[in-house]
Amino acid sequence: MRTVREILRLHFEHGLSQRAIARSCAASPTTVGGHIERAVKSGSDWATLSVLDDSSLKTILYSDGSSPPLRKPIPDFSFLRNEMKKKGVTLQLLWEEYRAIHPEGYGRSQFSELYRRHGKTLDPVMRFDHKAGEKLFVDFSGDRPSYVDRETGEVIEPELFVAVMGASSRVFATAVASQQIPDWTKAHIDAFEYFGGVPVCVVPDQLKSGIKTSCKYDPETNPVYAELCSHYDTVVIPARPLEPRDKAKVENGVLIAQRRILAVLRNHTFFSLVELNDAIAEVLEKLNDRPMQGIGKSRNQLFEETDKPALKPLPMKRFELQEWKQAKVHIDYHVVAHGSWYSVPYTLIGAKVEVCLTLTTVAVLHNGKRVASHARTHRRNVYVTQHEHRPPAHQKHLEWTPERMQHWGASIGIKTGAMIDSIIKSVPHVDQAYRKCLGLLRLAKSCGHDRLELACDKALTLQAIGYRSVKNILDKGIEASDMPETGEASLPLFHDNLRGSEYYAGGAQ
Repeated sequence: MRTVREILRLHFEHGLSQRAIARSCAASPTTVGGHIERAVKSGSDWATLSVLDDSSLKTILYSDGSSPPLRKPIPDFSFLRNEMKKKGVTLQLLWEEYRAIHPEGYGRSQFSELYRRHGKTLDPVMRFDHKAGEKLFVDFSGDRPSYVDRETGEVIEPELFVAVMGASSRVFATAVASQQIPDWTKAHIDAFEYFGGVPVCVVPDQLKSGIKTSCKYDPETNPVYAELCSHYDTVVIPARPLEPRDKAKVENGVLIAQRRILAVLRNHTFFSLVELNDAIAEVLEKLNDRPMQGIGKSRNQLFEETDKPALKPLPMKRFELQEWKQAKVHIDYHVVAHGSWYSVPYTLIGAKVEVCLTLTTVAVLHNGKRVASHARTHRRNVYVTQHEHRPPAHQKHLEWTPERMQHWGASIGIKTGAMIDSIIKSVPHVDQAYRKCLGLLRLAKSCGHDRLELACDKALTLQAIGYRSVKNILDKGIEASDMPETGEASLPLFHDNLRGSEYYAGGAQ
């Protein structure tokens, strides 16, 4: 339903074509059209649909009892054409292999028709006239800068992220530690803030941080990357793999960054990533202020005239990196995330939920609704529990406090109270002592206060702290028996078996 919601958002808010929405949301144009048609037939506007949770939205769109249509897997036509060049390979054989992998895929005639249509689109050359503020092309440079770690002397080579505006060709570049999602996200945020606005769409290469499943026809956007673009009210239209013409702007921008930034800084030594980025920012401004051949204007001038007025404003709040994962609520009404446990209402035991993690918070959502929110802990094997999430019986159990246990023990006798204190002090966390204390206090019902007091006295004397020790004493009925004398037995100083120092002084062997 998250994909359905995104399709409707792009249609109603941005007015994108079905084909553009299909590429952004990893769905076929037919599927996109079906969702939009159902939304229109529902009679509800987007303002009404956007505030519904997943269950309500699904009920409105599919009130006839049907389910969202499943898109058929699109064949990899590049692979098929390479296979067709091999001796003895036929389209019939390739279709049979395709259906063996995807039994729900296209039939023989449709498979062949798609293959023929694809052949008609090969090798078209098109010159792109980019509209103002429409596209931002992003990529990493193959060549990388470097800096020296002051402590170890190690030469570290971070990644160089490059972003280029389509109409003005204005370049942004920054060094990040890696191509992983946190650095990829931060680089985009820095780029949006550098340009002072947000383009209509972002065109990345199909690397893992941006595109979860790479495909020429049906790529799947990484959920975190999709969340970033949704926050900044832009869309992702990834370039096709092995098609450099789709992102010629950034390919050229990367080449310029290598020649005008990396080459300029090649003889400089930096000692931190911050120091390196300060130098990159200084050289970057010179690059964007440099007049372009054949145009007579700099990239900064063109940006001010074309792209900047068309960019959408930045949101009021900066994007905070969120990590999404699926989880199942355990029998103890907690979900696990990065080695720690977070509570949800006990009524959701066994349900599948979505967990959204930021650097400071953990939110749990069920059917699109937030059901729990916690401050994130970065310690492992820690339980973070809200009192209202517990079942009533567990809440009542937590009414037992150390003071109440100690008061109850003292009402039975001094030694019983002392045993309760010793049990509480013997455990790392007071919660671990409640069960032991309750078990000890309930022994008074079966054996009486006097016997329990004597048993606790004997256990304390023996330094046998705990419920089991007291219970064993009561079970054996030895709580009133005398303690054995603890005097140490003395050994005689002289004995026939003791040779003495004179023996060894004589050199005896």
